[in-house]
Amino acid sequence: MCCKVKVDNLKVENQVNPMGIDILKPRFSWTILSSNHNVLQTAYHIIVTDEQGIKVWNSNKVETDQSVWIEYNGSPLQSRTRYSWQVKIWDNHGNETDWSVPQNLEMGLLCKEDWLAAWIEPEQQEAVEEAEITVQDIFSGALKEESLEERTKNLHPPKRLRRLFTINKTVKKARLYMTSHGIYKLELNGRKLENIEFAPDFTAYNVHLQYQTYDVTGYINKGENALGVELADGWYIGRIQLTGHSCQYGNKLGVLLQLEIELEDGTKEIITSDEQFVSSSGPWQYADLFIGESYDARLEQENWSCAEYDAAEWTPVKRAEYSLGNLSAQYGPVVKAMEEIAPREIHYEEDGAQIIDFGQVIAGRMRIQMTVPRDTRIIFEHSEVLDENGKFFMNIMGRNKDQTNFYVAKGDDRETYEPSFVFHGFRYVRVTGHPTPIQTEDITAVVLYSDMEMTGNFTCSDERLNRLQQNIQWSQKTNMLSIPTDCPQRERAGWTGDIQVFAPTAAYNMDVSSFLTRWLKDVRLEQFPDGQIANYVPTGKYYVSESKASFGNLSSAGWGDAIIIVPWVLYERYGDTRILEENYTAMTKWLNYVRQTAESEIPDSLKDEQDAVRLNRQKYLWNTGFHFGDWLIPSMKDPIESALKTKELVATCFYANSALLLAKISIILGKKETAAMYEELNQQIRKAFEEEYIDKNGRVSSPTQGIYILALQMNMVSDSKRPLVVNQLAQLIKENGYKLDTGFLSIPYLMDVLCKEGEHETAYRLLFQTQCPSWLYEVENGATTIWESWSAIAPDGTVGYMSFNHYAFGCVGDWLYRYIAGINPGEPGYKTSIIEPHTDCGLTSAAAEINTKYGKLSSSWTKTDNLVTLIVEVPANTTATVVLSHKSNIRLNGTVLENDENERLQNQIGSGSYQFDFADNYVPQS
Repeated sequence: MCCKVKVDNLKVENQVNPMGIDILKPRFSWTILSSNHNVLQTAYHIIVTDEQGIKVWNSNKVETDQSVWIEYNGSPLQSRTRYSWQVKIWDNHGNETDWSVPQNLEMGLLCKEDWLAAWIEPEQQEAVEEAEITVQDIFSGALKEESLEERTKNLHPPKRLRRLFTINKTVKKARLYMTSHGIYKLELNGRKLENIEFAPDFTAYNVHLQYQTYDVTGYINKGENALGVELADGWYIGRIQLTGHSCQYGNKLGVLLQLEIELEDGTKEIITSDEQFVSSSGPWQYADLFIGESYDARLEQENWSCAEYDAAEWTPVKRAEYSLGNLSAQYGPVVKAMEEIAPREIHYEEDGAQIIDFGQVIAGRMRIQMTVPRDTRIIFEHSEVLDENGKFFMNIMGRNKDQTNFYVAKGDDRETYEPSFVFHGFRYVRVTGHPTPIQTEDITAVVLYSDMEMTGNFTCSDERLNRLQQNIQWSQKTNMLSIPTDCPQRERAGWTGDIQVFAPTAAYNMDVSSFLTRWLKDVRLEQFPDGQIANYVPTGKYYVSESKASFGNLSSAGWGDAIIIVPWVLYERYGDTRILEENYTAMTKWLNYVRQTAESEIPDSLKDEQDAVRLNRQKYLWNTGFHFGDWLIPSMKDPIESALKTKELVATCFYANSALLLAKISIILGKKETAAMYEELNQQIRKAFEEEYIDKNGRVSSPTQGIYILALQMNMVSDSKRPLVVNQLAQLIKENGYKLDTGFLSIPYLMDVLCKEGEHETAYRLLFQTQCPSWLYEVENGATTIWESWSAIAPDGTVGYMSFNHYAFGCVGDWLYRYIAGINPGEPGYKTSIIEPHTDCGLTSAAAEINTKYGKLSSSWTKTDNLVTLIVEVPANTTATVVLSHKSNIRLNGTVLENDENERLQNQIGSGSYQFDFADNYVPQS
């Protein structure tokens, strides 16, 4: 044995000691720690045992360097059973590790028959359904203005449910399996269970409802016990998405619950959701995710989840019949209170309202402690921005977007209010009705998002870019609350196009593998029979009617393509082949829909076309129907204008790109004939695009920056015309004062295309641009997140009615990691990596690191005069290739290296830390 190498960070399905999973062949991963250089695993040995210590899988010694996503291959795993597993490895230096510390893996309820519980519903009025409206209704001003009081009169209160049970023997093990219609919190004998918010998460409930598993062994008393559940509308019943519709999945709150208790004498007690539960309304008048909540502390029921509480006046629940076919175990991270922020300042407005500034736009809620007279009614309004005069400003328009909480005090010496069933997108809170000055030490902002590991960071010598990186991370954290949302205030919807463009950046900053894998399950389940992919997921029951009324079709190019692009990103960044397998059928259905549409439809403008050659190539152009196109081009004030101007060229570019990606995926999955078919399709689409849309001078028929970028990125241009197209793009940027003019779908590729085509200086000028539109314009105007629109605060100071927290335009973060700091995946999951920093960017230092599935990978360079020091750290069981172009006198740990004939160094290194020193005489142009 050797202490120089050991295994660490053991995970099953990307989780540490997962509880209640239902994956029949879970996968194991670990990292390797070693003080040696150039360490590679040569073999592993895994042993899995059940609760009786019986081995259910003994892999024996397996000769391989694989240490991630290793699939279980033992006896079938059983419901409710906890398994223990250990691993040892051998390395290429002849070392054999000790066995790892045993880790756990526990299965949930694997069969529908395992559920003995029934759905129950508290006594309640059916929720009132909002009138159906369209997107146009919202922005046309056609909606009838109603006061908040009018709109909340039909809201119903959250419910509390409780049940008594008696346990007279010593408890050995207890598990609680739980889900709900609505969102819930659990208590057992007066104790809250775990820091989990908004369970059971937002999924496509009609086809995918998660249940959670809790270890409650230490919560159960010998004798009388009480189990308590709090239920609120959440996404299931409440007002959601842009149109603010309610009852998208149901109109009644409900619970499905099963408590299984194993006793030391070998017997078992099972407590299920049944008619022995009783319910009450509690202190809430209502709680709606978007509108806010109204809480009357005078109605609080102290110790309501304790056995001694008198619930004689509570009302019996009713049994309800719902299918259990949509149930699956929790997969991926739950939402938690992840951070807390102290206020920056508090000031008064003329009407006496107190404005609290937390200094950072977040998604979450505020906690306040106060001593106020009984019956005091306090109002808390939330917003992301002040107006141009420094006044509180409700920046979000639309139905039911109030983000307003009401609190009635009970008059204790010291009482605390923190909302339970709502979250808001905000930086500022306007407080009215509080009779005394609020003290900063009495308030805290609680930041909520799904519990994902922060895996990466980028820093450099320019503090403005560091602030940009922080803004990107903040927009990511606060828009990854249960699903990947576009914004945490107006829509909170899982827009497929937004996460498609941002996924590469997201995978640097956080471990999003399980989070996006779960969301992709809903994307697949909600795919339409003809193959269309919804523009946002989960959809809800109004999606079809809203989409057809607003746009005429159910999907859009660049949005629907997320079913191919997002799994591809996850495969590249995490090395997970199963994600490709799970989504492959949905990918092919989507591309078949696109292909059939392209082949069967032609634009109205070509109905009388006589040119047979032109008509023939139309079947390779996706040029009909509505698409969002290169959405939100800055120079076009109306986003619909940008859609109409760019839609058919954008759609055809993405058609070609998805065909090529699907060809690559088919090769990986061993489908060679299918791959060849998609490769041929890609070539035909590219040929047709150039013939139809690009003239002899390299000018495209819809000459925007974004179209040139997509055409170059997706190889829609032949080699002979490529320089001409690059010149057209460079000229457009120059004529625009070296400012970007790209929309949602093209901006992810802007910097890469410029750098690849030799326009490095243009890319750097865009990066450091401070006029609107630019990333640093937002930073210099006080942004703490990424804005939906570059001109959310106009150059004249006018503040717009829009979201100040959209991550899409933050996709430049991917380029900062890859290009400036130089960290690139080589083989999927960083089994190999490419370190290629660009020290000619005008910075004097840059550094990035990412915790890969193999461990920490980092690249850090510092420039003094013309001398550069680059330090690279490579995790064990991987290798890296360091690429340095046009550098001289390169030294590695003091030893001179030789460039190749192209003045390009490619040096392969193994695990460990390395220092490269070289001269760089680059002088940035003015």
